Amino acid sequence: MARRKTAAALVFVAVGVAMMIYGVLDGEAAIVMRKAAAVCLECIGVG
Repeated sequence: MARRKTAAALVFVAVGVAMMIYGVLDGEAAIVMRKAAAVCLECIGVG
């Protein structure tokens, strides 16, 4: 039973890493950073 849980966890980790790599290659990291900077500037009252 523990072996099944370990295998399932490894599958989820692999899928997560693959999705992150796809997102970075697709340019999503830049979009997220742009939006995060806008939110931070709004929070401190500059934006």
